[in-house]
Amino acid sequence: MVETGTGTLPTYTETLPRIPESARTARRLVDLALTVWDMNEVRDAAEMVVSELLANAVHHARCESVRLTVTRLSDSRVQVSVVDRSRAHPRRRAAGSMEESGRGLGIVNALAHGRWGVDSLAWGKRVWADLEVTSGE
Repeated sequence: MVETGTGTLPTYTETLPRIPESARTARRLVDLALTVWDMNEVRDAAEMVVSELLANAVHHARCESVRLTVTRLSDSRVQVSVVDRSRAHPRRRAAGSMEESGRGLGIVNALAHGRWGVDSLAWGKRVWADLEVTSGE
């Protein structure tokens, strides 16, 4: 994992293979960043968010790797993002009660309190979610 942020916001970033097993590594990287920044209150939410974003990239993107980035936006806000080379944007949908998939972005939306989105890139996209430490957590 690389820590960047010289002159910018504190950031950890890593390129991971686009395989389901990368979710475990992604959760560990998020956990490490949050520990260093003393933002443990959002750990569970951030680990779930990164798992869902990575699962979408693994399932839908057609590249060999994805880029995970964890950025401390402030003392109480962190952003988790996954970049892949697919230009297709994810869409929230209502999954049927018997469907095994289709709930991930609804979970991300709930955990991020609606603060998530997709940035188009010339060669792909960046899907991100902001999480906030609150006094009630």
